[in-house]
Amino acid sequence: MLKFPIKKTRTSKCYAEEYLSTLSEVSKKIDFNTIEKLSKLISRYYLSNKNIFVCGNGGSASISNHFICDHLKGTSSNTNLLPKIFSLSSSLEIVTAVANDIKYDEIFSFQLSRLARRGDCLITISSSGNSENIINAIKWGKKNELKTVSLNGFDGGRAKKISDISINVPCNNYGIVEDLHQSIMHILAQSIRMQNLHEKDFLKINF
Repeated sequence: MLKFPIKKTRTSKCYAEEYLSTLSEVSKKIDFNTIEKLSKLISRYYLSNKNIFVCGNGGSASISNHFICDHLKGTSSNTNLLPKIFSLSSSLEIVTAVANDIKYDEIFSFQLSRLARRGDCLITISSSGNSENIINAIKWGKKNELKTVSLNGFDGGRAKKISDISINVPCNNYGIVEDLHQSIMHILAQSIRMQNLHEKDFLKINF
């Protein structure tokens, strides 16, 4: 696992140079074969009328919501794909109601218990891979026969160990992990769309 920063920098310019250099180095340590595996899995779900649920906390909640934007609208435009994809992080009302009345650790698993069906897919996004509500969601998913996928950082945490498919960004810097999780989300959305585009539309589209 790469550590950043390893020393104090005196200017934002120097920090930017080192940050982007580290981001590039970490990106080369991501398992691209697993990205391909996940891409094929997501494509099958889009063609099979099954649901995909995505969730995360904090910055990862933002990526979860962005995931829905780019996959629901992006991959379905000029293709025959009809994604059924939902963010469990998107409803402030549901999240705070469950957190207040039940427990914050159950904000995702509670929603899954009401919305998910056997054979659906859960994608969790967590820099540490150890957030309790993420772990509870994965455990619920596995118990109820969902396909479980985790995007993690650092050493992958518990999420990496218990999910069916895991893509890990091996760095201890939250910004770099979140940047690369966002990039993975974009890569998946754009490549799935590209593979399903009508040939006549390919050169007309800005990805």
